[in-house]
Amino acid sequence: MSSVLFQIEANVAVITLNRPDKLNAFNRDMALLLQQQLDECAKLQEVRCVYITGAGKGFSAGQDLAEVIAPDGPTMTQILSEHYNPIIDRIRKMPKPVVAAVNGVAAGAGANIALCCDIVVASESASFIQAFSKLGLVPDSGGTYFLPRLIGWQKASALSMLGDKISAADAERMGMIYKVIAGEGFGSATLQLAQQMAQMPTQGLALIKQALNQSFTNNYEQQLALEDKLQQEAAATNDFKEGVNAFLEKRAPLFTGK
Repeated sequence: MSSVLFQIEANVAVITLNRPDKLNAFNRDMALLLQQQLDECAKLQEVRCVYITGAGKGFSAGQDLAEVIAPDGPTMTQILSEHYNPIIDRIRKMPKPVVAAVNGVAAGAGANIALCCDIVVASESASFIQAFSKLGLVPDSGGTYFLPRLIGWQKASALSMLGDKISAADAERMGMIYKVIAGEGFGSATLQLAQQMAQMPTQGLALIKQALNQSFTNNYEQQLALEDKLQQEAAATNDFKEGVNAFLEKRAPLFTGK
């Protein structure tokens, strides 16, 4: 069976990490397949939102350490430059929103792949662990970039160095994730959120994502200029015209993503 499952439902690309017996720990095959599927999502016009989750009890336990120590396994440089960094880059450059539905443990690279997504929702049983320090390693997969921006320097420093296990509720409280969704309906509720986003103005959401990406490095003057440029692009879309007409006509808008 494939280590990553892929299907499209109501304009949502559902990507499921599928090594449940290993808590969806990444090996080379799984990392490269996820990259291929993210490329497909970027190209397919029918895909207007991407939804990533895990099979079984975990989201992803991070790197499969058995692969690291195997005599013919990839080097650490290969694991970062060929596996994880391209995944992070594809998610951040995806011209569509990416939702991470964290259904269980998200550790190491698994946690940071989730945290780089546009919206992160988690089940009550989910947890997040920067497990690297316990192996004498440094947080990778964008962990040292995204975590301090999400929760602040002190929290990020402590979690990176101590490797504490953070519950979903605590992750929501400190601003690491968007929301905890309780109950057995986690899958359907989170998929409904993705389907809601798939019916929104896709190009407008992509421009919001672009603006947020560049806000990490722009000063405020550069950001104001960028907002001006992107707003002009947004105002030229059919969805903007539809949104205005629907507002004036007091009806629900029907966005097409164009």
